[in-house]
Amino acid sequence: MPLEALLRHIEQAADQGRLRPLDAAFARFLAEQDGTGNVVPTMLGALVSQQSGEGHLCLELDALGALIDRLDLPASWREPLLDTPALMQQLNASTVVASDERISATPLVLDNGRLYLRRYWDHERLVASAIQQRLLSPVTPPPGLKQELLRLFPDDGSGAVQWPRVACALAARSAFSIITGGPGTGKTTAVVRLLGLLQTLQLAEHHRPLRIRLAAPTGKASARLNASIASQVAALDVSEAVRAAIPNDVVTLHRLLGARPDSRRFHHQANDRLHLDVLVIDEASMIDLELMSAVLTALPPQARLILLGDKDQLSSVEAGAVLGDLCKRAEAGHYSADTAQWLRDISGDDVTPWVGDDQRPLDQHVAMLRQSHRFGATSGIGRLAQAVNAGRADTAQQLLSSSNDMHWLQSAIDRRSLATLVLDASTGYRYYLDRLTAQRPNPQASEQDIDAWARQALASFWRFQLLCAIRHGDYGVAGLNAQVVSLLHEAGLIASEHGWYEGRPVMITRNDYSLGLMNGDVGIALSVPVEGGLTQLRVAFRISTGTDGVERIRFLQPSRLASHETAYAMTVHKSQGSEFDHVALMLPHEANALVSRELLYTAITRARSRFTLCASQTVIDSAIAKPTHRYSALAEKVSS
Repeated sequence: MPLEALLRHIEQAADQGRLRPLDAAFARFLAEQDGTGNVVPTMLGALVSQQSGEGHLCLELDALGALIDRLDLPASWREPLLDTPALMQQLNASTVVASDERISATPLVLDNGRLYLRRYWDHERLVASAIQQRLLSPVTPPPGLKQELLRLFPDDGSGAVQWPRVACALAARSAFSIITGGPGTGKTTAVVRLLGLLQTLQLAEHHRPLRIRLAAPTGKASARLNASIASQVAALDVSEAVRAAIPNDVVTLHRLLGARPDSRRFHHQANDRLHLDVLVIDEASMIDLELMSAVLTALPPQARLILLGDKDQLSSVEAGAVLGDLCKRAEAGHYSADTAQWLRDISGDDVTPWVGDDQRPLDQHVAMLRQSHRFGATSGIGRLAQAVNAGRADTAQQLLSSSNDMHWLQSAIDRRSLATLVLDASTGYRYYLDRLTAQRPNPQASEQDIDAWARQALASFWRFQLLCAIRHGDYGVAGLNAQVVSLLHEAGLIASEHGWYEGRPVMITRNDYSLGLMNGDVGIALSVPVEGGLTQLRVAFRISTGTDGVERIRFLQPSRLASHETAYAMTVHKSQGSEFDHVALMLPHEANALVSRELLYTAITRARSRFTLCASQTVIDSAIAKPTHRYSALAEKVSS
């Protein structure tokens, strides 16, 4: 096929929305750089660029058929592209493609039948290598581990495996470890006890505490972990010296690494590493490959890395699914006989049922917590999450139709149905707006009283949340926010449908370090009493500003908030790291590529006590049948 004809075809595909303009521009760049007229790198370059935009790290040459359909190529152009050996031969001959046989600074890299953008290949290789080094550098278990482990995790008499104890035992002998589990399985509790264990043993042997840092991908997730750890450390059965050596100041990863404004680079890199001995990262499912690469580059070689997260939640918005890749085998354990014997000796836990013939080094560093304390045996929400995760659409339908803690709207939601949800006095947005008015402080109120009012308004708002899969359209964030504002205004609960008004919830959409606000932080506009009996509109945020884990209130003028949006409805991605008493999920009325099993699972598990789903049976079945698969070789490279 003529190269210029192919480029015109690719640009037409971009005009029609089947590719992005960026993908077409990259294809033309490759054609100009190659200079040989070879059409294969240009064609596949457009596709690998498009794949990266959908979260994939690479393009698998054996799975090209469906992707080629996007370009709507003539049959005579398609057939040669399905001959994988011939494709690889042409890629190896290109000057814009590097391979194992010819490593050079090219835009594309061919690696074991996978085509990468150079930067993702570099990141994947770095992450795999850094994890491998930690797997091959086991930490010698300190003296007293068994006694301290059994003291912090006493036997409950059931004879069952105590997975939090197993997780702590494995992490105590590892430079790299993962603790995964669903909502309410005790990941944070386990890691607090782990930190107590590590510091107790460290102080007993060296009289100098470990330098421990705690981080999370977003401001919202870090605030939640901050509050949770602070309360649990206070109740931990350790000495005062150990308790004082356990930090509860949680920061975002970008702040930890020292993000540079308007740059992808960080202050802490290989030549200026982080000053720490242990790094704990919560909500690790939200970490993309590039960010994990930055973390491992900045981490001192001797430091421990502990990842916490739910392997079944939505992956990061950017390319990669690091936690999901690393936890692919966690359900079955795949422990070695040596690991099982060591655990039996050190903790008394018998993990023999999770010993497998196909053991890999990574498996010996991963522990999955399996008992949920949030969802009891009779919880419809908990059982629905399990059914969705297991791909059981029939069970999910039965639970949605019969469980008391769930409500299923199978038809397209209309204005009346939406009003019923948001105007409900006990579980809708009317609840927080009524309390905002009823508990309003008098004009002479103290600063403490005003803070308490704002804190109560924020807590009341978080009882209910509308979630969406998409941003645009009637079922998206923009459309639902407009409808909710209209309904609340008609009901006399807010003063305006436009601009700023008391009660407006807003979400920060970009980190603002000068204000201490992170992407995902939510605040509420309040009319705050000032001198002379007047009021001024201020936006109240809960911000953790100290190491005591206490969330403080910060009032900001609306004009100071640069990047924000109304937050009656938010995407499921934005809700990660949060919990609400009642969640209502609005899905498009027709199947959508964005509505996956992981999205549905993540939305369900944001709800503590009530879940409402607006979706047809067809859309639900489609989502449950469509687990997200992101092309990557990270797990393979870590295990090689």
